[in-house]
Order: sequence, then structure tokens, then C-alpha cells
Amino acid sequence: EDLVPAGIVITGGCSTMEGVVELAEEIFHMPVRLACPHAVSGMTEVVNNPIYATGVGLLIHGFRQMDLGRTPVLKGEDAPSLFERMKAWFTGHF
Repeated sequence: EDLVPAGIVITGGCSTMEGVVELAEEIFHMPVRLACPHAVSGMTEVVNNPIYATGVGLLIHGFRQMDLGRTPVLKGEDAPSLFERMKAWFTGHF
């Protein structure tokens, strides 16, 4: 019971189902809210939905990493193909 009552944030397609917030509050005994993407310019009416929160968050994170110079951008023959990058990701994670 020494937890900070900050609450839980839920996103994704299932988070929009009727009663999900109330069910989560009952299960976790904490405040629960839905999260929608914010600070997105253009197409805000399309992506302002909890369904897109993870995807938008990953895009924003990727752009910030590129701005900080943490993500190398390879071009031309040195750049791995999409298939090679996906294969490397799956190999590294599974």
C-alpha cells in the first residue's frame, strides 16, 4: 500500500472497448485513463485515438533519436534492405 497513486494509462484498440477503464480500475485498485496521441501536427483528427498511441509514440521516438544523431542513416549500397533489417531485429530479439 506504499505505492504512489499515479495510476495506469492504457492504449490500443482494446482500450476503447466499453467498460475497459472501469474494469482496469476494479482489478488494479488505481486510477486508470485512456491515452491519445498529442502534439501531432497534421492528420490530428485521424490519429487522435488510443488505437494509434503506440505507433505515434514509436514514430516520435524515432524522429527524436535521429535529431540527436543516435540513429545512423545509411544510403546506397551500404544500406541494408528492409528484409535484412527485419531479419536482424528478429534474430536479436528471439
